[in-house]
Amino acid sequence: MTPRVLISDKMDPRAAAIFRERGIEVDEITGKTPDELAAIIGDYHGLAIRSSTKATAKLLDHATNLKVIGRAGIGVDNVDIPAATQRGIVVMNTPFGNSITTAEHAIALMFALARQLPEADASTQAGKWEKNRFMGVELTAKTLGLIGAGNIGSIVASRALGLKMKVIAFDPFLSPERALELGIEKVELDQLLARADFITLHTPLTDQTRGILSREALAKTKKGVRIINCARGGLIDEAALKDALDSGQVAGAALDVFETEPATDSPLFGTPGFISTPHLGASTTEAQVNVAIQVAEQMSDFLLLGGVTNAINMPSLSAEEAPRLKPYMALAEKLGKLLGQVLGEQVRGVSIEVEGAAAALNQKPITGAVLAGLMGTYSQTVNMVNAPVLAKERGLDVKEVRHEREGDYHTLVRVTASTPAGERCVAGTLFGNSAPRLVDIFGVAVEADLAGHMLYIVNNDAPGFIGKLGTTLGEAGINIAFFNLGRRKAGGEAVALVAVDDPVTPAVVERLCALEGVREVVPLSF
Repeated sequence: MTPRVLISDKMDPRAAAIFRERGIEVDEITGKTPDELAAIIGDYHGLAIRSSTKATAKLLDHATNLKVIGRAGIGVDNVDIPAATQRGIVVMNTPFGNSITTAEHAIALMFALARQLPEADASTQAGKWEKNRFMGVELTAKTLGLIGAGNIGSIVASRALGLKMKVIAFDPFLSPERALELGIEKVELDQLLARADFITLHTPLTDQTRGILSREALAKTKKGVRIINCARGGLIDEAALKDALDSGQVAGAALDVFETEPATDSPLFGTPGFISTPHLGASTTEAQVNVAIQVAEQMSDFLLLGGVTNAINMPSLSAEEAPRLKPYMALAEKLGKLLGQVLGEQVRGVSIEVEGAAAALNQKPITGAVLAGLMGTYSQTVNMVNAPVLAKERGLDVKEVRHEREGDYHTLVRVTASTPAGERCVAGTLFGNSAPRLVDIFGVAVEADLAGHMLYIVNNDAPGFIGKLGTTLGEAGINIAFFNLGRRKAGGEAVALVAVDDPVTPAVVERLCALEGVREVVPLSF
């Protein structure tokens, strides 16, 4: 089936052109109300948006075929990430397409604050010549405090260092090594507030960052500080900021973003020392083209090749990696599905080990595939996107282990489930680097292709059992496709994996369990 993508917000035409060049059907339908969008979203596999479309849980309830949402830009606060994840929808953004543009806007606002440029312009154009009224400050030798030193923050830091400013940063994710590389000093938030002459915010809006510049935080700032926010509205308590401007605690503030947008009415408007712009951080010709191209390329790679780039809710998997990892992911999903069907609710945790050639690959997609197979026992709509969330909700402990060694197989994936009765392990390899094959099930060596309808049977190794098993299935009208046998030792526990042409009913399972020496029978489906 040819993938279909809906572009629901105004976007550079290059995005639609890329989709069509890649063989994807695309419709550009913008300006729809939520109800109108809900009426058509079920026809699409991909949704490309900017900031106008709100991908709410209510909308996603109608998106029965949606596989990916692509946000042309950085912020994804207009997408209900948990709801998308629960439905197995990948959410991507384009964090690098407008990074330079946003960083430059922050620097521009910093200059505007330092030299009171908007007020000076308005005064001069009003026919006044108030040269002595506008006494600015230099940026050189001033301390710039970054709240957030990620992609955009690091660009702002490099520009500020070029202006001979001293840069300090508060960012829990900033490593000492990265700070040294950037030439900045990592500090705690209270230190930043006390030392910074200018503060600029470059962090996403989360439960942890909402109101990070609260009334209490603003009271701790260096008197006469100037504040710039080109990140997200909601990071600053706007009412507290007005009070701080009025009292002189804050000498100036420049906001490109507001808690409520469009910001047509704000108590900050008209406050001396306040500058505002209408969310222009990404508003350059270059940025609009860049994010449109990136979102179209990322979504195309996902829909056509399985590549995952800049995803918010699952590990990245490049379009180049995807073909190499595809057979491993198929193997991993089958191993997870086997454990889930045999062990069911007994699973308390799972360890995924890779060795040999598999150890050189990106392990996250392999882990995601194992969990997708395992969690399929509990949900019919599970996939690699929502499987880790389901596993976490069930309290499953998930571990990843990588072995550089090469054992009996040139490549191996081993999945061990912890249960109240102990650990149960299955392992598989790839034949010809492409065909998934089970090679070990609970310590019994086998060689089996996990496909279609199967039976997992544990029995006492004894003469005549295979004949009785075949007879019982034959009497039930079930044809055997192939047999895979293994045992721990002669006369001990034996395992049979039997591929059959039709599903095995509970009545047939009951008859098989009644055979002499049978310990367990589990119907499987792959």
